[in-house]
Amino acid sequence: MTDNTGSSENRAVFITGAAKSTGYGIAEVFAAHGWHVCLTSRRAASAEEAAEKLSRDSGVTAYGFGLEVGLEDAVKDVFSRIDGLGLRVEAVVLCAANMGFGTDPAVGMDFFSVPVDEVRGVFETNLVWNFTVVRQAALRMREQGGGSVVFIGSNTSYRAIPGRFAYGASKGGINAMSKALAVDLGRYGIRCNTVLPGTIKTERWVSMGDRRIVTGELTPIGDISDYSDIANAAYFLGSDLSKNITGAELTVDGGMSCQLYPQVLVDLKREKQARNEKNPG
Repeated sequence: MTDNTGSSENRAVFITGAAKSTGYGIAEVFAAHGWHVCLTSRRAASAEEAAEKLSRDSGVTAYGFGLEVGLEDAVKDVFSRIDGLGLRVEAVVLCAANMGFGTDPAVGMDFFSVPVDEVRGVFETNLVWNFTVVRQAALRMREQGGGSVVFIGSNTSYRAIPGRFAYGASKGGINAMSKALAVDLGRYGIRCNTVLPGTIKTERWVSMGDRRIVTGELTPIGDISDYSDIANAAYFLGSDLSKNITGAELTVDGGMSCQLYPQVLVDLKREKQARNEKNPG
């Protein structure tokens, strides 16, 4: 299969939260296919450093922009600056997110004590702010005759995990918004799709060590995702490789969400039964 979007010299992708981790991995894949990259981070310095590194390593031109969550005027300003660079944003990938786990990712939010503002912040970032970014991109895509919007969602929008109610609910909202925008924007040639990752081997996941809850042994294929797994899915949906796909969800979680329960639970139960039979009473 060939990606036929490679002819546009000023074609660019706009990726939020791309100074490191999954977002940067997505930027690397688009750059490897010849796209110019516009990436954002809450800290301008981080975005600019990441863009410089990507430019050196890939040979394409990358631009870094500081973009604080919640400021629509800031989003408008960044897209105006991209216009001034003569770039056509043909794909946007919404990777930045409020993870909604409070101060400890191994524990998450306590339903009975979490401040309402903390819950509100998750929705403000993951839904409202994403909307402002998509609207600015779509205004340009409409004039250009089309484009692609890729939300980075989560398999927890369908399979809840403890202490992450705000995060899971906000990601469920992304699924619904993506489908609604696929309907509203399709007439302009704009496609909207969602990647649903499971657990990813982020720096935070690695640093948790023995406190990690989800590992490869819980998935049918014996592994969880690294950055390239999510990046390849985002590129597929962002490019013309998926030109007739819109309103869809692509789950990338090693099969975690397709099973009723992990096989390791069956193995543990059998081991317990064997011990009980060996040592009755």
